[in-house]
Amino acid sequence: MYCTVEDFIGEWMNEAALTQKVLDGLTDESLSQLVYPEGRKLGRIAWHLVTNIPDYLTGFGVSIARVPDPNEVPSAKEIAEVFKAVSAQVTIALQEQWTDDTLKQVQIAFGRKESNATIFMGLIKHIVHHRGQVTVLLRQAGLPIPAVYGPSKEGWVKLGAEPPL
Repeated sequence: MYCTVEDFIGEWMNEAALTQKVLDGLTDESLSQLVYPEGRKLGRIAWHLVTNIPDYLTGFGVSIARVPDPNEVPSAKEIAEVFKAVSAQVTIALQEQWTDDTLKQVQIAFGRKESNATIFMGLIKHIVHHRGQVTVLLRQAGLPIPAVYGPSKEGWVKLGAEPPL
């Protein structure tokens, strides 16, 4: 749990850097990779990951600029660039708008009473969830996967080791 705004910002910056590496691996061609025949495409999931951040934060009292048209998936490069800008805005907004006491305040979130610290932990978990989906779809699209919490298949090979089964 986050006890200070700086605790949250530190975690945010670490997770944002990992997410940025994954989003930087997108290509315009990969954006059409389907989860399953009737499912969402990689581009829609990646863009949702990005556009949901301002909506989520605004809904819980952090003022941050909305992204342009969340319904129209842009190019792979734009997805990565907008994420970079949004993740930097999150850090600034929290430093300017919140205090450590704000993290302890309780709000209704998804039908439950939650502290702001718990609510923001949920935002990070939401991003991690979709980042995992994006990495699977990148693999299905034949693209390399960057290391996130440890080496990817490509990372093991660079280390001269066999990827674990």
